[in-house]
Amino acid sequence: MQGRKRVAVIGGGITGLAAAYYLQKQAREQNMAVDVNLIEASHRLGGKIQTVVRDGYVIEKGPDSFLGRKQSASRLAKEVGMADQLINNSAGKSYVLVKERLHPMPGGSIMGIPTEVAPFVTTGLFSIPGKIRAAADFFLPRSNPSEDQSLGQFFRRRLGDEVVENLIEPLLSGIYAGDIDRLSLMSTFPQFYEVEQKYRSLILGMKKATPARPKNPSQKGNGLFLTFSSGLQSFVDAIESKLEPRSVLKGMRVEQIIQKSGGYEIELNNGEIILADSIISAVPHQAVPMLFPGNDLFSELKEMPSTSVATVAMAFPKEAIKKDIEGTGFVVSRNSDYTITACTWTHKKWPHSTPDGKVLLRCYVGRAGDEAVVGLSDDEIIKIVLEDLNKTMDITAEPEFSIISRWNNSMPQYTVGHKQMVEKIKEQMPSEYPGIFLAGSSFEGLGIPDCIDQGEVAVKMVLDYLTINEEATTAVKS
Repeated sequence: MQGRKRVAVIGGGITGLAAAYYLQKQAREQNMAVDVNLIEASHRLGGKIQTVVRDGYVIEKGPDSFLGRKQSASRLAKEVGMADQLINNSAGKSYVLVKERLHPMPGGSIMGIPTEVAPFVTTGLFSIPGKIRAAADFFLPRSNPSEDQSLGQFFRRRLGDEVVENLIEPLLSGIYAGDIDRLSLMSTFPQFYEVEQKYRSLILGMKKATPARPKNPSQKGNGLFLTFSSGLQSFVDAIESKLEPRSVLKGMRVEQIIQKSGGYEIELNNGEIILADSIISAVPHQAVPMLFPGNDLFSELKEMPSTSVATVAMAFPKEAIKKDIEGTGFVVSRNSDYTITACTWTHKKWPHSTPDGKVLLRCYVGRAGDEAVVGLSDDEIIKIVLEDLNKTMDITAEPEFSIISRWNNSMPQYTVGHKQMVEKIKEQMPSEYPGIFLAGSSFEGLGIPDCIDQGEVAVKMVLDYLTINEEATTAVKS
């Protein structure tokens, strides 16, 4: 490239971090004259990824892990020298709390879909009529091809209300903190629709598509999730340490982006203006319309809902838990009179997180339609959570300490039609704002690997755009 090009990445969550890292790496390796700035409104990077290391505990305030089979996070960990700190969760029993009772998760169920008959027939999660209704999946025809439908609509048709309410809904709404009767099938779990279309029966299709479980159930393997022994925040810190000096601007909020001939002006809240030839926007959907005032292209993002949630981590001495449960945690059905939506026995799921002789419980509150609890005081939330836990456990002491993390409007909701909305916006971006690319948890996946994937895709699009523009400029000059 004849002249240096300037790229701005707006938003320093994991998407923006990954994008900035790979942009700088690609520019070095391809000997491209590209300067990259990462602009973050807060005074730290990582977004919802935050870790508290205290008194021998490693406590996550946001996400606690990521799916190992999605390899982009592990690959980035290797890039920044963190591969040796990756650890799997301990695989243990999980439960569903329905009508005041903890029921073991039926063996062989994939996101609540049964793939083995015996555990499903013998579970106490469903009544006999509920089990008979679920068996109708073996005979029901495929869904009519559809652009989109809600998760609830899809699963209720295949398996009936009882399986949905007592198993599928607690699992899926736990991931998205959403209402499965509004969440989009094609934006969250399109693979279930594809399995149904291919095999007709969802149960038979999932069975064929899923590797067989080990025959000896006593052999506990590694779990499906990964984290870092030093906490997820250490991953953020490692990526940041690899970024070029003075390329990160913290505590700088972007007020607006103004299109100019041949590029963009980025106005910051301190009055400074940064020039950019290309931009990756990795901010939440609520912030996008504010970056481009007066443009209706992003009007639908203003209507896109998001949910407020909170995590409550509580540390106890081991002797304070008189009635313990063999397992690593449970999710809560909406049919149960509980405020918490899930609880992880973190000391069992992640043994590295807790000193010997101690117990670490991590509970979740807040979901679509039930968010008021997030706004209560710390003392009120702890009281409610302890009351809920004591319905299934026997906790005889107050926690030695608690850490409450509130995430207001932080869980984007992929409602029906979300995929089509995102595609429409992205299709119009090249003509409206050439060289600007959207990425992040509001668009095509909430998990850490999904966000990293989006950052990598955005990097490729930026470099392709800069290269094509340079070639066009050179052709005009010649």
